[in-house]
Amino acid sequence: MNLFEMFWSVQGEGTEVGHPSVFVRFGGCDLRCAWCDSVRTWKPAESCRVEREPGSGRFDAWDNPVALGAVVDAVRRLQGDAAGLVSLTGGEPLLQPEAVTELAAALRGQGSRILLETHGLEAEALGRVIDQVDVVSMDWKLASDVRRESDPREGEPPAFHEAHEAFLRVAKTGARDDTELYVKLVVTPASRDDEIRAACERIARTAPDVPLVLQPVTPSGPVREAPSGQRMLELVGLCRQQLADVRLIPQTHKQLGIA
Repeated sequence: MNLFEMFWSVQGEGTEVGHPSVFVRFGGCDLRCAWCDSVRTWKPAESCRVEREPGSGRFDAWDNPVALGAVVDAVRRLQGDAAGLVSLTGGEPLLQPEAVTELAAALRGQGSRILLETHGLEAEALGRVIDQVDVVSMDWKLASDVRRESDPREGEPPAFHEAHEAFLRVAKTGARDDTELYVKLVVTPASRDDEIRAACERIARTAPDVPLVLQPVTPSGPVREAPSGQRMLELVGLCRQQLADVRLIPQTHKQLGIA
């Protein structure tokens, strides 16, 4: 598999926030988010950095592609004696569905819980891996700040709502009974009420009981500021008009200054 890095930290966003986790970051992504803080993962990586000891911040470099067994051994070493949460993130993991399936199955066989962090557009790939995933963290992208790699650089690209709804349907109907699922929507100063309302409408008709996490952007790249607290409260109210479980959760790892 093509990986960018493996390290130990705590989950900094979403409903699993605060849980110690080993992060396995895949290389390659087909989206271009204006706020992305991992732009080096946009292309497949030549090498993967692997943390030597959990939390040490010291890394070794491994050549790509990395073998399944080596990844499993590295995760076990970073977990120590307590198998826990493993976050498969990116980049976009579902661009490598076979690798995700095999890795998740191997790690679950050792007692780990698998959290899949995904941009929420690869519905067919999700259907192939969902049996081996314990938590699906699905992004809902807004065209005001996100475009596909193939989209023209000028003008607003087509909305992602239809593809996201198809993905959410697979996540809701194809998962095991004990699989957890939430939708995360990053809000920037450019995010509009109409596109957020449209997202809520589709979530409400597809998976109305699924938590929606509103995440104020952490300024990065061309995105220079975050929306105000008052703006975020207004959006919580807007989303609650259609959804019962709406949560406001910032990126706590950024606030703490950790990876």
